[in-house]
Amino acid sequence: MYFPGIEAFLAIVKTGNLSKAAECLHLSQATVSYRLKTLEQEMGGLLVERRKGESKISLTPKGESFFYIAERWEALWRETQVLQANEAQLSLAISVAESISCFVLPPLYQMLNQHNPAIRLQIRTQHTQEAFDSIERREMDVAFVVREIASPCVMVKPFFAEKMMLLRLASPKRQAGDIVEIKELESQHEVFIIWNKEFQFKHDQWWDPHCPSRIHLDSAGLITTFMKDIRQWAIVPASVGAHMIQNGQFVLQKLSEPIPQRICYKATHKFPYTALNKTLCILDNYLQTIFGV
Repeated sequence: MYFPGIEAFLAIVKTGNLSKAAECLHLSQATVSYRLKTLEQEMGGLLVERRKGESKISLTPKGESFFYIAERWEALWRETQVLQANEAQLSLAISVAESISCFVLPPLYQMLNQHNPAIRLQIRTQHTQEAFDSIERREMDVAFVVREIASPCVMVKPFFAEKMMLLRLASPKRQAGDIVEIKELESQHEVFIIWNKEFQFKHDQWWDPHCPSRIHLDSAGLITTFMKDIRQWAIVPASVGAHMIQNGQFVLQKLSEPIPQRICYKATHKFPYTALNKTLCILDNYLQTIFGV
């Protein structure tokens, strides 16, 4: 792919016209125009509409589709330049579910950040399907996810399992670790997150799925924002609950019926690049130290 053309194309899109793009790139307008034309020839069609008498450009449908790809190409090219400038530097791109990133992996992040020689880290929050797609495309090196997805080129391994707990506002009548009957909890007062399919299945056995809770979230970090009423409750992984009870406003309790544990998985490409093997080995050693796997 002709990178000078991609650079010119992105500059034109971001500045809005050819002359400003030329100024931004410190090139002549003719050079920018030539680079764009060369890229369009390689792409097999116009990317930018050129209308006489109008200084502001607009993208063709092909150009609009190409814009996202061009941004990814530019990001990869910048990373390549960093790699060439720091040939011996280790790097690791991590895709991770939000609740795992914030409440399970901080000890791992600290170890990776303090590793000598330094590891250049990229951490991206993604849902499970996005994470698997990123591993398949080799955009990310490792993913930490909350469920498995069948893929011919992704290897999945459990690395952590934890109990599910009942989180409620603290009160004099509520003691940590007490067992709470399912029938005491009314679904309309639940702050609900789908942690995994096993949890969803069990939840629907206990509470009518046709009478859902008023508050549905996809971010664990928002739970305490909405739990302000003594009647409210949430079922959370132990790691999430341990973080939320630190200020003394909440209490963790047990349910009278068993809840399937939440299992967290590590996903990597079955055929990683050879240059990545050393960093993945370092990662596995730290996972062994923290989680024993």
